[in-house]
Amino acid sequence: MLEPAYQADVVIVGAGVAGLSAAHRLTSQGVTVAVLEAAPCVGGRMSTEKVDGFRLDRIGQLLSTAYPELRLAPGLDGLALRPFAPGVLLHGDGRHHRVDAPAGARSARGALHAVRALASAPRGMPGPRLVAASRRAASRRAAFRVLPGAGQGTTSRAARAGAPLGGAVDQARLGAALTRFATVPVERLLARPELPAGQSLAARGLPARTIDGFLRPLLAALLCDPALTTSSRCADLALRAFAGGRLCVPEGGAEALPELLAQTLPAGTVHTGVRVTSVATTSVTTAEHGEIRCRAVLLATDARAAAELLPGLRVPDFHPVTVVHHTTDEPPRTASALLLDADRGGPVAHTAVISEVDPSRAPCGRALISSTVLGAPPPDLETAVRTHLGRLYGMPTHRWETLAVHHTREAVPAMPAPHDLRRPVRLLAGLYVCGDHRDTSTVQGALHSAHRATTAILKDLGASGSMHRADPTPTAQAA
Repeated sequence: MLEPAYQADVVIVGAGVAGLSAAHRLTSQGVTVAVLEAAPCVGGRMSTEKVDGFRLDRIGQLLSTAYPELRLAPGLDGLALRPFAPGVLLHGDGRHHRVDAPAGARSARGALHAVRALASAPRGMPGPRLVAASRRAASRRAAFRVLPGAGQGTTSRAARAGAPLGGAVDQARLGAALTRFATVPVERLLARPELPAGQSLAARGLPARTIDGFLRPLLAALLCDPALTTSSRCADLALRAFAGGRLCVPEGGAEALPELLAQTLPAGTVHTGVRVTSVATTSVTTAEHGEIRCRAVLLATDARAAAELLPGLRVPDFHPVTVVHHTTDEPPRTASALLLDADRGGPVAHTAVISEVDPSRAPCGRALISSTVLGAPPPDLETAVRTHLGRLYGMPTHRWETLAVHHTREAVPAMPAPHDLRRPVRLLAGLYVCGDHRDTSTVQGALHSAHRATTAILKDLGASGSMHRADPTPTAQAA
C-alpha cells in the first residue's frame, strides 16, 4: 500500500516561543514543519504594543542571562538582551536597599564563615567569634548596600542599616543561601523534598524578616506568586537563575524574542491567521484551509487552548498580571534597577524605569516606567498605582501620563506544590504537547518543554531527514 502524500512532516499548532523554538529544532534536522497560528502575528503572550514611539509589554516577564535555553535554543543567536542593574533595589522602611546576587562561591566565603560561626556559637548573646565573622562577612562582600532614599525618617542608623534584610548575620545567611543556589547542581535541587516555597525557605533556617523583606518580593517578580505557594523546586530554580545571572529583558520589547525565532525559520514555515479546530495524530483541521496532513502534531498553545483541542488535558490555575505603563520627562533616579516593595504597601509588586534598561522602548527625551500588579487589581487601579509609585520612587507622580494598562487574567500558569516539572510532552505516537504549562511557567520552561517535545518527536519518527518525497505545497498561506 502506497504511503499517503503528507503536506508537512510535523504540524505545530501555536507560534509562541515554545512552538517556534520547536520548529527550529525540527527544521535543523531536515524535518519539514508547518507552524499554524490563529492570531495575526506570532508571539502569544510575549507581545508588545506600540504607542506613539513607546514599546509596551503586555505581561513583561523577566528573563535571566542564566537561562540555559537562551544559549541552547537554535535561532536565538542574534537575540539582544538588556540587563537590569546587578541584583535588585528594595524599598523598605522608607529607604532604598541594594541587594546584589553573589558573583560566585569565592565572593560568599565571608558569609559562609559567619554562618558556621553562628552554628557553633552558644545560644544567647553572640560571642567574639560570631561578631568577628559577621564583620568579616560585611567587609568582604559588598552584596548588601543601603542607598540614599526618600522618607528616611528618624530611626537610628543601626536600625536602618539592615532593614529589610535584618542584621549582618541574617545578611550573611542570605548570601550563603544565594551562593548555594548558584553552585548546587540542578539535579540536587530537584531531588530535595518538595514543599510550598514559603515553607521550604523557612525550613532552611532563613529568618522570617529575610523571607518577607526580600525573597517574597523577589519571587513575586520572578514567578508572579507573592503568596509563595509555588513548588519549592520551581522557586529554587528561579533563585538559582537570579543568583547565577542577571535579570534582563529583550531589546525592543518582549515580542523581539518570538519575532526573531519566526524570522530565522525557513520561508513559508509560519502561517498566521489559521485557526485549528481539531487535531489527530496524522492531521489537523483548520477553519480556513480544511485538513492538513502530516506525520505528527505538536500542540504548542497555552494550556486552555490545548485543552480545548484535547479535552483530556488538565488546565492549571493562573496568576493574573496587570502591567501599567507611565511616561514622564523627569524620570526617577533609580537608573536601570528593578525596584521591589519589601513592605508590600500597595498594589505594585515591582517597577522599573524600563527605558533606562532598554532605551529603544521610549522616544528620545521621554522616560518609560513599567509597573506590575499581581492578582486581582484594586477597584481604583490608576489612583492606587500612582500613590504607591510616589512612595516607591520618592517623587510626585500626579503629572505622569498613563500610556496603557494591560490586564491578563491567565498570564502565568500556577505551579503549586506538588508540581511535576517535567509533565509528559508525548501523549501518544504522533501527538505531542509543549509550553510553559508542561515545565516551569517561565520563558526557560517554555523553551525547555519544546526541547523535550522535539526530542520525543525525532525519536518516534526515527528521522534524520524528511520522511516523504515531492510533497504538495501546504494549503495554508503565509499571512
